[in-house]
Amino acid sequence: SKNCLCALNLLYTLVSLLLIGIAAWGIGFGLISSFKVVGVVIAVGVFLFFIALVGLIGAVKHHQVLLFFYMIILLLVFIVQFSVSCACLALNEEQQSELLEVGWTNTNSARSDIERNLNCCGFRVFYSNGTCAADCLRTLHCRPCAPIMEEYAGMVLRFVGGIGLFFSFTEILGVWLTYRYRNQKDPRANPSAFI
Repeated sequence: SKNCLCALNLLYTLVSLLLIGIAAWGIGFGLISSFKVVGVVIAVGVFLFFIALVGLIGAVKHHQVLLFFYMIILLLVFIVQFSVSCACLALNEEQQSELLEVGWTNTNSARSDIERNLNCCGFRVFYSNGTCAADCLRTLHCRPCAPIMEEYAGMVLRFVGGIGLFFSFTEILGVWLTYRYRNQKDPRANPSAFI
């Protein structure tokens, strides 16, 4: 149980560092200019890193209190992540379209990133008013962004939902391993001591 728990926490550590690295790479190469999006991704990566660190220290030292809190936090993360993953997989095309439109109207920085990266202007209708960040504005032959975004939205939601579902099951595995390992007697403990 100890080795499996340590390996699982090392996997979580690598995933957290990957999240932080991807966010930094996205902002470094100018793919994302929204600091809110990058901040959320980095915050999730740091949170996952600290949770994995607590689990790793608890497993190596067989620390009952750290393992208990690790197990409770991992269970709560499982519930949230499982719910979000199922929601991502359950959205139909109409709901995806509504969600995209709400996101489009509420974020200006993401809007300019989308227009620049997808080379489109406007959400449903192209307006040549000069506020578009796409290169196609020079030729005035731009497509609206909604059809392009809707084309990718289903694929991205299925991918994110699938990855989230996979990791939610590794989290419930971590809860089970932690519960088993926490209830084992510490081999380093004094056998004559009262437990």
